[in-house]
Amino acid sequence: MGLNETPSANRVHIGFFGRRNAGKSSLVNAVTGQDLAVVSQVRGTTTDPVSKAMELLPLGPVMIIDTPGIDDEGDLGELRVRKSRQVLNKTDVAVLVIDAVAGKSREDEELLALFGRKKINYVVAYNKADLMGEEKPGNEHELWVSAVTGYNIEKLKEKIGALAVSEEAKLKIVGDLLNPGDFVVLVTPIDKAAPKGRLILPQQQTIRDILEADAAAIVVKEFELRETLAGLGKKPKLVITDSQVFAKVAADTPQDIFLTSFSILFARYKGTLEAAVKGAKALDALAEGERILIAEGCTHHRQCDDIGTVKLPRWIKNYTQKQVDIRFTSGTEFPDDLSPYGLIVHCGGCMLNEREMHYRRQCAADQGVPFTNYGILIAYMQGILKRSIAMFPHILAEVEDGDGQ
Repeated sequence: MGLNETPSANRVHIGFFGRRNAGKSSLVNAVTGQDLAVVSQVRGTTTDPVSKAMELLPLGPVMIIDTPGIDDEGDLGELRVRKSRQVLNKTDVAVLVIDAVAGKSREDEELLALFGRKKINYVVAYNKADLMGEEKPGNEHELWVSAVTGYNIEKLKEKIGALAVSEEAKLKIVGDLLNPGDFVVLVTPIDKAAPKGRLILPQQQTIRDILEADAAAIVVKEFELRETLAGLGKKPKLVITDSQVFAKVAADTPQDIFLTSFSILFARYKGTLEAAVKGAKALDALAEGERILIAEGCTHHRQCDDIGTVKLPRWIKNYTQKQVDIRFTSGTEFPDDLSPYGLIVHCGGCMLNEREMHYRRQCAADQGVPFTNYGILIAYMQGILKRSIAMFPHILAEVEDGDGQ
């Protein structure tokens, strides 16, 4: 994805589901007006979820996801079905594609039940209407379409658009905390994992959010902060730092200036901040040998001092003084069974949409496993958690008085 494109996590995710040979891929191509998916008469042509970021009128930036058939067979087929169901965790609008000639199946009914349990807006598209002698009446969720003739494709797009959640109602990363004319200092160590010449995605998005609030952003490296603050002439509304240098930035930022991290702001943006603040305290209760899961929402080339796989494990072991068993996941892989873990530590989730972050947090809550994130746990271990969430009084109340923070 290019530097100027809408991040995938901020796009409306539209998933196409159904049995093999129902015409999912053909319908994806008809809706998008492009040959995005491979079409064949052979059952099971789509073997893995296929995602494509694009512009779709009248919605704008979307992520289209074509999935394998939910009736696939055999050991490999079972894995494909599991992959299809995983897509539901990040789907904002689901399109259930049913072969109009064959009619609704048991697998289709199971998917509809899943949509309900996961509170996913959906539309049922009875494809191959051109092969039917007479169109049957449907309910408000159903529509008869034909990927071959284009029948009702525009109506289907309109239904999808009506079901999509408006981005205008979403919480801002930081813009709602600012007034026009405010300025914010961003502390951004040059991350070796970022492509040459670029800032990492959370930094880019935060700067854009500040500018949209008619405020100003001043970007410095960690060793330039103290001198920059001294030379500004007035104090900034807020200092936002990369979590890796939290301790140094806290020491260099006067107590009367709000301080937080990109990771904490993204936890709030994705709706996991309150749970993550509560979850950090579980670190003190871990037993010798207990298992911790460190989960990242993206995959990237690991550097020699990577925060997720190197720094965090080192800091956790130094803080607990225990030999804990730390495991890692990245990208779309996130365990269904979290019961072996005493704590989940997640990244800020800049590459995951709000629905998938909510799913992961809820999985942990349902299984009674504490859930936190990188920035919050680092602030907790370094004794600055209360300071780093002081901008959010209702969240601050979750931190007990007298805990040394």
